Amino acid sequence: MENREPLKPFLLAFPGPLRDRLVAAVLSGEKVSTSGLLAEYEVEKEDLPPVGERSALIDSRGREVAAVELTDVRVVALGSIGLQHALDEGEGYTSVAQWRAGHEAFWHSEEMREALGDPAFTVDDDTKIVVERFRVVERWE
Repeated sequence: MENREPLKPFLLAFPGPLRDRLVAAVLSGEKVSTSGLLAEYEVEKEDLPPVGERSALIDSRGREVAAVELTDVRVVALGSIGLQHALDEGEGYTSVAQWRAGHEAFWHSEEMREALGDPAFTVDDDTKIVVERFRVVERWE
């Protein structure tokens, strides 16, 4: 581990129980896709990551636990998210409606609104979502 190249962090949710569940789902192979707001990239003035990029999956304690490689990155309208993506997120969703309700609760949270600098932020069918597919290429834990 000490001789490897430093990787950008691959962060899922905020540190805490949700991140712990998501990291466990990635490590078990249940979670192979994730979604974020395009607005997050805009606020942070970050480019979208390129396909093939490798990142370090970070747990709630800030430890690098695995390397993930992006296999697909797309920007889509929230209203166009399909069932396969909802299932591939590995969070136990069985419908797009469940997936959307869970994600809206997160995106409308005080913590996310603060991160976006918009206390009234809300999503709708036209909100741009960054959909990333990935695979674990190395485990360090």
